[in-house]
Amino acid sequence: MTSPAHPKVLGTGLIALDLVISADPDRPIQSWAGGTCGNVLSILAYLGWSSYPIARLDHDAAATRIAADLERWGVHLDFVHSGPTTSTPIIIQENHVTRAGVAKHKFTWTCPRCGSWLPSFRPITRDVLETVGPAVDDAAVFFLDRLSRAALTLAQRAAEHGALVVFEPSGRSDPKLFSEAIKIAHIVKYADQRLSDAGGTMSADTATLLEVQTLGSRGLRFRHKADGVASDWRELDAVPASEVVDTCGSGDWCTAGVLSRLAANGQAGFRGHSSDDIADALQYGQSLAAWNCEYEGARGGMYVEAEKVLTTASAVAHESSLATAGHLVSCPACPPA
Repeated sequence: MTSPAHPKVLGTGLIALDLVISADPDRPIQSWAGGTCGNVLSILAYLGWSSYPIARLDHDAAATRIAADLERWGVHLDFVHSGPTTSTPIIIQENHVTRAGVAKHKFTWTCPRCGSWLPSFRPITRDVLETVGPAVDDAAVFFLDRLSRAALTLAQRAAEHGALVVFEPSGRSDPKLFSEAIKIAHIVKYADQRLSDAGGTMSADTATLLEVQTLGSRGLRFRHKADGVASDWRELDAVPASEVVDTCGSGDWCTAGVLSRLAANGQAGFRGHSSDDIADALQYGQSLAAWNCEYEGARGGMYVEAEKVLTTASAVAHESSLATAGHLVSCPACPPA
């Protein structure tokens, strides 16, 4: 197991280029690494972890932008171009403010210029197992939010070596793989807008130690299993944000906050935590989410804070390279400008 000073996390799932269209018409479109897996691992790196995402990103302009952004936060890029590579997913987030002054956002997956579908997520395949497999053996956490046979094989291997497996489903696209993931995962977290329940998480044949259901503005509820016995649901109110500019990414901040507090020592360390410990960690994650709601983008607060301390010549040069990469991003289906 890695040192708790810099715990190691590997993860696979949605890593995409987020194109954020601001509610402020005078603000340019921002392009950042995103997706559930991309956000959680980036936030953990921001909090001092050694993060290793596993993906099939191509070497296209969108992937170049993602890699530059991930590298900015210290995320390790060893496995982001795992073969067979495929077009990098792109998601457009459009922010707006309602007449009542409420900040809202929506996601689109089509090019606003030509109307074509933008590249979508493709899961990792068995081709990664030989290369990535040994890297999970000393991980504290293995995270996944999209499923494939290869993802579950890596998760099982990580669990057998003491890692805490965290599954954050967005739906039940493949019931068989979903059922297997529930049996392997130690933490299962999902939004009530996506799933009414995860199904059987607390049964005797699952590894689940913690189940979290987020409830949007109402907060969340959780239950945990200790010595094979499941607790009742316990609800936590949302932590109020001083200003709500954009709620996107709140769940990712909550996940990262919980892991940063409770998962540095993998399964063994997590099993020693009480219900109150879990509640405290969840409230810490909620506090991080509330802070980030003050900024646009799923991890917008990270960039604003970084700008305040961007003083070295090397950092400025790196910012320039990020901006250049951002201008290169375009829809693969669009004709050349």
